[in-house]
Amino acid sequence: MAVLAGSSAPSTGRGSCWEIERQVQARGALAPLPRTFYARPTETVARDLPGKILVRRRGRREQRARIVEVEAYLGERDAASHARHGPTPRAAMMFGPPGFLYVYLVYGMHHCMNFVTEMDGVAGAVLIRAAAPLDDRDAHALRGPGRLCLGLGVTLRDKGRDLTSSAARLYVADDGEPPPPIARSPRIGVDYAGAWAARHLRFFVAGHRSVSGPRRRSSSHT
Repeated sequence: MAVLAGSSAPSTGRGSCWEIERQVQARGALAPLPRTFYARPTETVARDLPGKILVRRRGRREQRARIVEVEAYLGERDAASHARHGPTPRAAMMFGPPGFLYVYLVYGMHHCMNFVTEMDGVAGAVLIRAAAPLDDRDAHALRGPGRLCLGLGVTLRDKGRDLTSSAARLYVADDGEPPPPIARSPRIGVDYAGAWAARHLRFFVAGHRSVSGPRRRSSSHT
């Protein structure tokens, strides 16, 4: 497994903050990340998302989870991206502005959430594949993009929500925890994309039990 530059080696002991998620609960109010966070190259945003806190508000209830796995989709040139055919009715949202929620259905039944990236007019999005619950739920409760949306109640009704608004019902925050050890690998389930299927555009917390795909294999260095 290759750990990206600037990351420490993964810890697998029971005392690791990445193995005992209940001990790293975010404290107090967390502010949404600004639009400038998303208005950057998609790979950069994807690399920076694992470790951040995903906050979901539903009425008086607030759920929090730590993002542990994402995939970058690079727009029109990316054969695995919805934007590969241009700004179609389905993919138009990927062309900006950044910092909005793009939700779609897989097989007509599983919701997938994505964060729009890049400057306005340039297509890009990051698929959120898995998160670690910061409550008493099982570590696998939000493991996989469909399960993640189901567990947080994200549906097509949430498509277009502003992730940066102070009144956002879904947003990403930084709780100040040290960056986790990040690894990267090819994306999952994009064999149809030719050479793009081999690109290392999946970023995940190395060895984390809530990651939905391979947790230790990576051959890409930065």
